[in-house]
Amino acid sequence: MRRRFFLCFLWLLACGTVVAEEVPQVANILSRQVTSLNGAWHYIVDVQEEGYYDYRMNPTPWGFFRNAKPQRPEDLIEYDFDKAPVMQVPGDWNTQDSQLFFYEGTVWFYKQFRLERKEQRGGKRTLLYFGAVNYEAYVYVNGQLAGHHEGGFTPFNFDVTDLLQDGDNVVIVKVDNKRRAAHVPTLIFDWWNYGGITRDVLLAEVNPVYIENYSLQLTNLKTKELSFSAQLNHKESDKEITLSIPELRIKKTFKTNAEGIVHSSQFTVHSPQLKLWSPESPILYKVEIQMGDEVIRDEIGFRTIETRGKQILLNGKPVYLRGISIHEEKAYGGGRANSTADAHTLLSWAKELGCNFVRLAHYPHNEYAVREAERMGLLVWSEIPVYWTIAWTNPQTYQNAERQLTDMIRRDQNRANVIIWSIANETPHSAERDTFLSRLATKARSLDNTRLISMAMEVTSASNYKNRLQDNMNEYVDVISFNEYIGWYRDVNDASKMEWEIPYDKPVIISEFGGGAKYGLHGAKNQRWTEEFQENLYRENIAMLEKIDGLAGTTPWILKDFRSPRRVLNGIQDYYNRKGLFSDQGEKKKAFYVLRDWYEKKRGQK
Repeated sequence: MRRRFFLCFLWLLACGTVVAEEVPQVANILSRQVTSLNGAWHYIVDVQEEGYYDYRMNPTPWGFFRNAKPQRPEDLIEYDFDKAPVMQVPGDWNTQDSQLFFYEGTVWFYKQFRLERKEQRGGKRTLLYFGAVNYEAYVYVNGQLAGHHEGGFTPFNFDVTDLLQDGDNVVIVKVDNKRRAAHVPTLIFDWWNYGGITRDVLLAEVNPVYIENYSLQLTNLKTKELSFSAQLNHKESDKEITLSIPELRIKKTFKTNAEGIVHSSQFTVHSPQLKLWSPESPILYKVEIQMGDEVIRDEIGFRTIETRGKQILLNGKPVYLRGISIHEEKAYGGGRANSTADAHTLLSWAKELGCNFVRLAHYPHNEYAVREAERMGLLVWSEIPVYWTIAWTNPQTYQNAERQLTDMIRRDQNRANVIIWSIANETPHSAERDTFLSRLATKARSLDNTRLISMAMEVTSASNYKNRLQDNMNEYVDVISFNEYIGWYRDVNDASKMEWEIPYDKPVIISEFGGGAKYGLHGAKNQRWTEEFQENLYRENIAMLEKIDGLAGTTPWILKDFRSPRRVLNGIQDYYNRKGLFSDQGEKKKAFYVLRDWYEKKRGQK
């Protein structure tokens, strides 16, 4: 670890003074004045980090980030971005270049763009925004380091105003998706490690003082009380921010305090026209937030979510969460899903299944997916990739996890459909783990106390046929969620004999259950990998789950088959996890109909 920090220090020295800075994530980036840098980017694969280091591991004066060009015939420069191949951004390199299918390492990306003259930009600041880069990114603008970011599923942006020049500009991004023990996620995880610039790249023009973040929530169902807060990028007092919701005839002006904040200003909506967002009626209101000539437009729904004993209450009424887990992988074949169209296809399959709820596992999905789910009336569980065996005692690992949690909440805090923030999945019990996760739970509540906190736990077995859910983290979560694989990792006939002991007066969600099947493979119901085996497993599990006291929802594993390097059985898995109800080509397996029929019966159940 010390060596990595030292090398990073050398890197910064070699790049000269950093005149750009990473600024806090800008809320609702798509509502700003933006220019897309999506499209074809040149790339160079760098297996041995020669784009930065020489053969003695010292920084080289001709590093790739400098985009050096020969000035004389005898000059030796052994790279040329202009002659390098191209791939599409957003996108992953694994599915765009067959030679990179299994590749984990460094790839350099290059994009040239033009800017109008500075005086024509009217004194605006320019932010360079990335929706996500997996996993580690060093970003250069015109040969200067703009900044560094770690974490593969959350947005980040740099103020690059002082790095830009009139006319032609160059952005170069060093992307490294190597797995490391201190990362979040860590060395081992059960999905494909798609590398690259996997989400949008945008240039956003903002005023020197701008609205950095805002939140608008329904906080009291009975009185129809809304809470509004906003934060500027600088500490500027007495700035007027106007909130408008035309359909509700709301127009209110607030002033920032000395910290540049409008802090949780509450007001009552005197309008019988206010309609609540729900899966049955996903109503969104057009909202405008204005400060001077800056206008941010959003569509926001209003609802409440809470628990009462073993029930989950949506808008004050009990709701059963008919859910499914989903990975962010394209519906047909593979590759990172990165568009509204990709999201719509997957979410449409969930709707066809009868779902009102989706667990977006095991990391924050694309903002397009969350917004599309909101429009389609699908409640959302959103999760950070604290997965399996994290480096619990490493301070940098915790800071990374907390940063990803903060960025997830900051991005999606105005989405009415997001009802659960999940802080982990299947983590082994230990005092160090409890400290790590309890800190995350506390942080999540400090950022957003209007939603529920949960995590996908593992079952601890008290006897052969009695499962006891005993986890210290149950004291910190609002909803008890756990994964169980009876019928897959133990005999399916055990399901009917199971008893459950859950000693908490809280709602229960079965966050995973299921088993694998190869689409089109048929046989007896006890023949593993057949559709009949998976079909029977679902029937037996559903009968068992009905007996769990306080069951408030289920998100079986998983909507569709997804790629995983851990799944190597030739002719069956072929590097796919086959637990999907849809195949990797979108074909329904027999278990799909079992779950759909059960959800039809559960419709209307409280």
